[in-house]
Amino acid sequence: MSLLEVDDVKITYRMPDDDVHAVNNVSFSIDEGDNYGLVGESGCGKSTLAKSVLGLLDDNGEVREGSIRFDGRELRELSERDWQSVRWEDIAYIPQSAMDSLDPVMTVGAQIRQAIRKHRDVSKATANERVADVFEMVGLDPDRVDDYPHQFSGGMRQRVTIAMALALDPELIIADEPTTGLDVIVQDKIIDKLMQIQEETGSSLLLITHDVGVVAETCDEVSVLYGGKVMEQGETDRVFRTPTNPYTMGLKNAFPEVDEFDQQAISIPGSLPDLVGEPTGCVFRNRCPFATEECEQGHPPLVEANEQLSACYYTDQADEMREEAADPETWGIEARDERGRTDDGGDVILETQGLEKWFKQPQGMLDDLRGREPNYVKAVNGVDLTVREGEIVGVAGESGCGKSTLAEVIAALQERTGGEIFIDETPVDALLEESTRKFRSQVQFIFQDPFDSLNPRQRVRAAVAEPLKIQGHDRETIDRRVRQTLADVGLEPVDKYLDQLPAQLSGGERQRVAIAQALVLEPTLLICDEPASMLDVSLKANILNILREMADERDIGIVYISHDLASLTQIADRLAVMYLGRIAELGTTEDVVRTPKHPYTASLLAASPRTDPDVDRQRVLLPGEPPNPVDLPDGCNFAPRCPKADETCRSEDPARSAFADDGHEAACYFPVEDVEDELLERYAEEHEDELSKAVEDELTL
Repeated sequence: MSLLEVDDVKITYRMPDDDVHAVNNVSFSIDEGDNYGLVGESGCGKSTLAKSVLGLLDDNGEVREGSIRFDGRELRELSERDWQSVRWEDIAYIPQSAMDSLDPVMTVGAQIRQAIRKHRDVSKATANERVADVFEMVGLDPDRVDDYPHQFSGGMRQRVTIAMALALDPELIIADEPTTGLDVIVQDKIIDKLMQIQEETGSSLLLITHDVGVVAETCDEVSVLYGGKVMEQGETDRVFRTPTNPYTMGLKNAFPEVDEFDQQAISIPGSLPDLVGEPTGCVFRNRCPFATEECEQGHPPLVEANEQLSACYYTDQADEMREEAADPETWGIEARDERGRTDDGGDVILETQGLEKWFKQPQGMLDDLRGREPNYVKAVNGVDLTVREGEIVGVAGESGCGKSTLAEVIAALQERTGGEIFIDETPVDALLEESTRKFRSQVQFIFQDPFDSLNPRQRVRAAVAEPLKIQGHDRETIDRRVRQTLADVGLEPVDKYLDQLPAQLSGGERQRVAIAQALVLEPTLLICDEPASMLDVSLKANILNILREMADERDIGIVYISHDLASLTQIADRLAVMYLGRIAELGTTEDVVRTPKHPYTASLLAASPRTDPDVDRQRVLLPGEPPNPVDLPDGCNFAPRCPKADETCRSEDPARSAFADDGHEAACYFPVEDVEDELLERYAEEHEDELSKAVEDELTL
């Protein structure tokens, strides 16, 4: 029986000049107990649909046509008073950003209790009992209900929002990008917990995401949206195994598999359609490599193809299109030359020796008077790393492992506590003492968030020219290099972008401006801190291709920070896996992924989602959270979470040892011999009892 039915819905937003037709004739239904996925790029209408189901469209938004029925009840006809009994009780919502959705001045328990007592006439004691119940349900310690949001890690805060959504036993849970920005370990825990809860409660799930892998592994059915239209719809396995729509093909191919080495990232060229006015042709035609004149005549209707529905005039040619769509050149991406992944012939650009960055923790005046040694967060703790010309070194690990701090210390954005940094064999202190401007011309930084890293009042021309002006270049040189660099990062025609403000650009275009700003000085070392983590999968692929091309053509050394191992395998020559301030494993990308030696690396790889529905990935849930960085355990920092650890691991910290002549190293007494060896088998065997209990009982900050 259908729990939610969305039938031929049209949604518009009233704007000063023209209405934006955000959703156009979308239909889908969710049965009781089923998981349903809405997947597509940002701006395709996913979140607008979710808000319409919840009756929470912005003031200028309106459902113009169609029907939205929940359990047979027409939601469009509800008054605001009626909605009070539907939201949270029947339909609950898990928002994208847990930190933004939780009140920072209220304890997490008080926030959940407030939601319960607003809808149910129960005592405070009864509400507190329910808060404790849902905390246990999502794997949080009930003793922490009186903590504040800032006292939890990102993954734990997201579990708080899940607990809040479950508090009133809803029949439908809408999860809007619930894992965006989380590392793969935390993401896997969140998704696994959602799946467990759904089985226990019998609730249905509407999952909204641009992550094809998450949908492929969790949803029974899926609708692929683009430009406010359903492009393809059906059983998830069938849609992603044999897509019949070019957009689905492009989206799937843009999402990398973790073990596809040196595969060129496929990005869909062009930008989203302008939805001012209803579409008069296929909404995807301007970006589709298979479009013809027929596609201009009108948007194709959804027709049955391979037991799924597809909006394409050429579904009978789907087999041939799938084969062609796997080739980057089909999408207008120039094939790059094959690189030798073990080539170490270039000069060393960056070298760190025993690099440290410790953050002193505040303590009381009495402790200071007594001369007590303060505590430190050892964010970077003895890191040795090199980067050569034309080489991309990927740095991976969970949130809080020290990746971003390492990047900022190398770029001299933070002072180091100890160790040495050399740029082109010259100590960084000597470079800074000679000239800060000269150092900045050699080392550039790309930040994670393109929305914050660009001045909102500065046009593209001025933003990219600013580093050149600081370096004292003349106007002619500045104009020439700004234009050339914008063209290099794919912002063409250049004249179209020069005078635009950041607000007039898409997220991918903003990030390309940020990359141009860093490249315009022609640096020797580029440090990228999660530069694509906030972008759709297709835009992410575009950024990866740009960086790989820059490394190959300009011989720039690149440090690429990311928790997305699948992205790193596409562009990185070597991988460094960090855990609590130290490098746990280092080697060529293929060696580290094919034959990981450290149990932590094996766990990261096992947690990476797969888009191939034929791959039966065994979830491998690491128990607990990383230890408190202020009070690290003796011995190996990973020992409290490692099933192979013994007393030696808990008392003596292992040094990084080489396992091959090509420099593959890992800091472990009991290296993994194979990804499918006893480590993963033991995780799988213990998942139902010991590991599930550990997730609930051993959570620490």
